[in-house]
Amino acid sequence: MPELPEVETTTRGLQKEIVGLKIKDVWTDLNSKDQRQKDAVKNPKYFIYFKKEVIGKKILSVERRAKNILINLSAPTPSASGHSPSDRGRKSTILIHMKMTGCLFYQKQKTGRFIHVIFTLSNGYYLAFSDVRKFGKITLLDTETRNNTKHLENIGPEPLDKTFTWQKLKERLILKPNGKIKTVLMNPSILAGIGNIYSDEILWRVGLHPETLIKNIPQKKFQEIFSATQELLKKGINFGGDSMSDYLNIYGQKGSFQLHHEAYRRTGEKCRKKGCSGAIIRKIVNGRSAHFCNYHQINL
Repeated sequence: MPELPEVETTTRGLQKEIVGLKIKDVWTDLNSKDQRQKDAVKNPKYFIYFKKEVIGKKILSVERRAKNILINLSAPTPSASGHSPSDRGRKSTILIHMKMTGCLFYQKQKTGRFIHVIFTLSNGYYLAFSDVRKFGKITLLDTETRNNTKHLENIGPEPLDKTFTWQKLKERLILKPNGKIKTVLMNPSILAGIGNIYSDEILWRVGLHPETLIKNIPQKKFQEIFSATQELLKKGINFGGDSMSDYLNIYGQKGSFQLHHEAYRRTGEKCRKKGCSGAIIRKIVNGRSAHFCNYHQINL
C-alpha cells in the first residue's frame, strides 16, 4: 500500500498539474452493490450523485491527509442544476485513497491498464485512477466538515508537520503502552501515514526489535525514533516514493526508495549496519510482516 511518501509524491504532482483546471466529465466501470461502498464511486447510485456534483467544478488545490489525497473544488453556482443560491460558498472535496494497488495518472489518453475511474479535464488531459485489485476509495466530502467525517476524523497527527516534535511522538506512542512498537507505528489513529515499509526502516535505524513494548522504550529512544521517522519519510519523498510493489507517480514513473532499503524485504541478507554481524529476518507481528536484524535490533 502506498504510504505517506508515495501519497505525498502523488499529491505534489497533482498540485503542479491540475490546479486551476475544471472537471468536464467523469467515467467509471466500477459497479458494486456492497453496502459498505454506498458512499463511494463504486456504488452506481452514488456515482450518479458524485458525477453531478463534480462536473463543471474548478480544482482549487490538492492536499494530503495521511494516505488520503484531497482534491478541493470550487463552490457550485446558483444556476447549476439542483443547486439554490443558498448553496453558494459550500465547497466540496474529492477524497481518494489508493489502498493496496491504486495509482493516479495524469495523461493525454483515456486508455490504460486497470483504469476504473477517469476524470476529463478542461485542458484535454485525463486524470485516471488505475487499481488492479479495486480496493481504492473515491468519495465526495463537504470541504468545511470533511475532518469530522468517518474518513478523516480518527487520524493521528502528521509526522512531518512543522509543529510535530519528539515529545508529541512520545505522547502519541504511549497511548498504547502495551502495544508492540511495529504495530503502534502503523496505527493510523496514533500517527498518520506510516506503513510496513517505513516502520521497518525506522526500527532498523534506531535498533529496536519490532516486538518491543512501548512501555519499555527509554526516553532517548523516542528522540531517535522521531529523528529516524522524519529523516526516512523525507528521504522517501525525495526519492519519489517506493516502487517495490505497484506504486507509480502521476506520470507513470517509478520511485527509487526501494533501492535504499536496509530491512524491508531483505530477508536472509546480511545486515548492512556498520560492525553488525546479523542478518535480516522476517516475522509476522500482529498479522503484519516485519523485517529486522536478528542481532542489533534489541527487544527491550
